[in-house]
Amino acid sequence: MSSIDRIEAPAAPRGTYARDFTPAALAILRIGAGLLFMQHGLQKLFGLLGGFGGTPGGTAPLASLMGLAGVLELVGGALIVAGLFVRPVGLILAAEMVVAYFYAHLPQGGAPVQNGGELALLYALVFGFLSARGAGPVSVDARRLHDAEERARREQVRAA
Repeated sequence: MSSIDRIEAPAAPRGTYARDFTPAALAILRIGAGLLFMQHGLQKLFGLLGGFGGTPGGTAPLASLMGLAGVLELVGGALIVAGLFVRPVGLILAAEMVVAYFYAHLPQGGAPVQNGGELALLYALVFGFLSARGAGPVSVDARRLHDAEERARREQVRAA
């Protein structure tokens, strides 16, 4: 089989391995991104993990743009990890990262890899994806939806 044949070969039927692994992959992406994002909030708000602004133990003033960013990163990251309100929180965090890129990185010029903005853009893409896709079945959101559907089903049975 030549390399051309492999490229043109039909994809494996979507029914076995790929579909079964999707919920776990989505949970790993969501939880991993949320935990990593929370670290930025811990730096800004509590001076942990090296502190803020390169000063060990340094923190951002809470009533500042960086303080607001720290709150969004810590609280938003925790909500993403739990899988709670993932669609709206993901949208807010994606917007935060786009603003961070244009505010802090783009003025330094060059491509994202040159101005240090690739991480902000990568977070924006991940949180945008989560906002569009939702938390997935391994989440508090899924449990809340399941409970709401179950309550609605019971109401229909009672009404009948």
